Amino acid sequence: MQCVILAAGYATRLYPLTENFPKPLLKVGDRTILDWLVDDIETSGVAERYVVVSNHKFAGHFEAWAKEKKLPVTVVDDGTCSNETRLGAVKDVQLAVDRLGIDDDLLVIAGDNVLDFSLAHFIRYAADKGTSCCMRYYEPDLGKLKKRGISVVGEGDLLLELVEKSEDPKSHWCTPPFYYYTAEDVKKIPEALADGCGTDAPGSLVAWMCRHSVMHSMEMPGKRYDIGDIDSYKRVLETYEGIKT
Repeated sequence: MQCVILAAGYATRLYPLTENFPKPLLKVGDRTILDWLVDDIETSGVAERYVVVSNHKFAGHFEAWAKEKKLPVTVVDDGTCSNETRLGAVKDVQLAVDRLGIDDDLLVIAGDNVLDFSLAHFIRYAADKGTSCCMRYYEPDLGKLKKRGISVVGEGDLLLELVEKSEDPKSHWCTPPFYYYTAEDVKKIPEALADGCGTDAPGSLVAWMCRHSVMHSMEMPGKRYDIGDIDSYKRVLETYEGIKT
C-alpha cells in the first residue's frame, strides 16, 4: 500500500498564516498536522511510501520536511502557483499515479485534518473487506450536511451513493477525506475523469467509483478535526489531545 497525501491547496481562509506557508505543516501541539497523520499511519506497518502532492509554491517546504523524516517520502509538485490554477484533488491523485508509476493499493488522505483515533483501524477494515473503502460519521446539523459529502449506506456497510454538497441530503452520514482504493480501482481513475467526474473535491472520485465498483464505508470510531479557517485552527489548538489508544 502507498499513501497519497493531498497537500496542494492554498488555504486562503487561513491567511496570513498560510500566505507563504503550507497548512499541513502548521503545528498542532508538539508536531505538524502532517506528522500527526504520517506517524500514525506508520504504526500500521503496511505503508511502503508516502507521496505528498504539493503545489509549486509550497513544494520546497514539503521537500525540507521530507528530508527530516526518516521514512520513504516523495514530494510531487503539481506545477500550479495559485488557487485559481489548482488542478483539484482528483487530478492530483492521478498525477501522482502517473508520475511515479504507482500500481498498488492507495490510501488517499487530506493533509489538513487530524483525528483522535488511529487510521490503522481503517486500513485493517479495508483489508478485511477487500474493496475500496471510505469512512463516515453522523452529523445532526442540516446546515453542515449541505456543505459535506453525504453517503447513503446499505447492509453490511455497502456504499450505495455519495453526493457532494447536496441541498437535500439523503442521510446524516458525512464522508471525510480519507479513502482506500484497491489497485484495480486506481486504474479506473482515468475513466472517471473522462466520464466527467468532478476534480476539485476528493469525494467526487468516491461518488463516481461507488457506481462503478464495490465500495464499503466504515463508521468512524472517533472524531475528525477539520482545520479550515483561523477559528477552527484555534479550536484544534485548544482542544486536540492526540490519538486515543
